[in-house]
Amino acid sequence: MTDHAVLTLQTLNSASTASFVTLLDGVYEHSPWVAERAAAQRPFASLAALKCALAEAVRLSEPSEQLALIRAHPELAGKAMISQALTAESSREQSRAGLSDCTPGEFARLQQLNAAYNARFGFPFILAVRGPRGLGLGRAEIIATFERRLQHTVDFERAECLRNIHRIAEIRLNDKFGVEPSLGNQVWDWCEQLARHSEQDGALTVTYLSDAHRACAAQIATWMQAECGFDAVEIDAVGNVVGVYHGTDAQARRLLCGSHYDTVRNGGRYDGRLGILVAMAAVRALHAQGRRLPFGIEVVAFAEEEGQRYPATFLGSSALTGGFDPAWLDQRDAQGILLREALQRAGLCPADVPRLRRDPGRYLGFVEVHIEQGPVLNALDLPLGIVTSINGSLRYQGEIIGQASHAGTTPMGLRRDAAAAAAELTLFLERRCASVADLVGTVGMLEVPNGSVNVVPGRCRFSLDIRATTDAVRDACAADALAELHAICERRGLRHRIQETLRAAAAPSAPDWQQRWERAVAALGLPLHRMPSGAGHDAMKLHEIMPQAMLFVRGLNGGISHNP
Repeated sequence: MTDHAVLTLQTLNSASTASFVTLLDGVYEHSPWVAERAAAQRPFASLAALKCALAEAVRLSEPSEQLALIRAHPELAGKAMISQALTAESSREQSRAGLSDCTPGEFARLQQLNAAYNARFGFPFILAVRGPRGLGLGRAEIIATFERRLQHTVDFERAECLRNIHRIAEIRLNDKFGVEPSLGNQVWDWCEQLARHSEQDGALTVTYLSDAHRACAAQIATWMQAECGFDAVEIDAVGNVVGVYHGTDAQARRLLCGSHYDTVRNGGRYDGRLGILVAMAAVRALHAQGRRLPFGIEVVAFAEEEGQRYPATFLGSSALTGGFDPAWLDQRDAQGILLREALQRAGLCPADVPRLRRDPGRYLGFVEVHIEQGPVLNALDLPLGIVTSINGSLRYQGEIIGQASHAGTTPMGLRRDAAAAAAELTLFLERRCASVADLVGTVGMLEVPNGSVNVVPGRCRFSLDIRATTDAVRDACAADALAELHAICERRGLRHRIQETLRAAAAPSAPDWQQRWERAVAALGLPLHRMPSGAGHDAMKLHEIMPQAMLFVRGLNGGISHNP
């Protein structure tokens, strides 16, 4: 908190433009023009709307003005700190992060990084050193972030600096208004604690029914019971964690909420988990207030969505829709363990999975909060987006079979190179998808079994992932890709086999539930940004049996997802 009186929206909304600028002095470093331009958007309905208007003023400014704003900020542990020439805000922030207490080695490293960064980009490195919780990042984390961001392109890093400037401004505004985002802090802390469970040291990997996965389930169940006040909590036969908070009538219909807690390998902390923990925080707040709604709330932490251990995906949500295929129980993971065996080793009963199917008549619908996993909201400086539909997707696993032979003695025209064929298919898919709006295709896995530097690849395993806003566009692309695979192999004298592992239909949001999200966002005075989801979500499975709608939350670091 600052030493000034707590600021209010009423004061800001009624102030003259000059007073408005004065009241927000120091929010954007040495740049009063930001507040001056945002003043025209008054009155602000919420602090979130004010933050959004300030960010928009920067986004709509000239590139030269944005660069000047970046250059108005001091270097971390730089000359201004040494000479005590920082603004009061910057001085507090750098001190809170411990930069005034650097060891000689840390200080020398920061000076090296400052010099390298300025030489590469032409502007100072900017980081919101008070961190996500406003408590201050550690010096080691600051230095590691500095080193990582030195590898960015100039355009990306310029945008990253602006994003951090907005984060700094957000923290400063919270101080001015005497606001502590306690619910958000709770969700953040849960995310951090849950990320302690991983299959890998130094990376977050939680695949289905691993020890780390089961530890996450136990932790979520404990929080639901001990901290949130759910009336009933269980881990079901497929590993979902299910919490029920009754309405005023325990027999009333329920609103279903949630997302998944498994991760990709070396993934991020908020993909999926945010949607579980936001719903838990809502129930926690209701319970703390002694409130019951006219309907019940059922929060499900889905056990599997990512398809990392077994070919089948959406195992958790498929069990609720009745779409869990018993044949999946005979799928094997990379270690040869049957899914059936993995469930039994986890103390779960495969025979009970069919009983998990929900009766749609007992539910109002399904809502899911999720990070965007893309750059759109980040680029628009918007905190929230309303999902209009989830793209339909197809996945395949395939293998091309040729002939392994000596790399030095096999003439180019006589080779049966399986990897070259897979590369040709990859480039075809890239061209095909680039020619159609909202169509994307990815070859995310390429593997040459027992490959060697001096051997022509005789086999190549690969994956295909094709997504589009409509099933017809998706299916047309898949048909072309499979035809091209056949043609490539015919021309090169190769064989192939390919198996469809996922077919998920496009899932448009239910209009009435989408409108409820829109009303909630509008109540904050924020712009309504409607957008499709290119990623798959548990909501697309629940869409098969009940109305669904999603809310996107802006991601950090350019919106990059499936990445730590």
